[in-house]
Amino acid sequence: MKVMVLVKATKNSEAGVMPDEKMFAAMGKFNEELVKAGVILDGDGLKPSSAGKRVRFSNGTKRVIDGPFAETKELVAGYWIWQVKSMEEALEWARRCPDPMPGEESDLEIRPFYELEDFGAEFTPELRAREEKLRAELDQRRGS
Repeated sequence: MKVMVLVKATKNSEAGVMPDEKMFAAMGKFNEELVKAGVILDGDGLKPSSAGKRVRFSNGTKRVIDGPFAETKELVAGYWIWQVKSMEEALEWARRCPDPMPGEESDLEIRPFYELEDFGAEFTPELRAREEKLRAELDQRRGS
């Protein structure tokens, strides 16, 4: 099972407050454990929403909205993509994670990815073959 672990933003992360050396070291150690266990597929931190943009789709129109965005509890400050056996295993890893936002209340949100089997009959064999071809091309570009 593949999951995305979202590190939710806080006031400090939105203000661009960088982690201290102790935090970098603790998170680096945790990431090393994820790599050694073969769990992590990808992960990174995100700049504050002031550096971002949103594209709002509404009734056939598209509008660009410049950051920052007000509600920090709805924003993401970073992520990991993990390959785990179950949601329980993902929770075990999340419980081992150092506090990503020391001094502030913070959340990790764990969300499973859809698997091709989840889409049902509407995802026809032709569409599935096309998707698999695209994924193979992406893997080749990444050198996987």
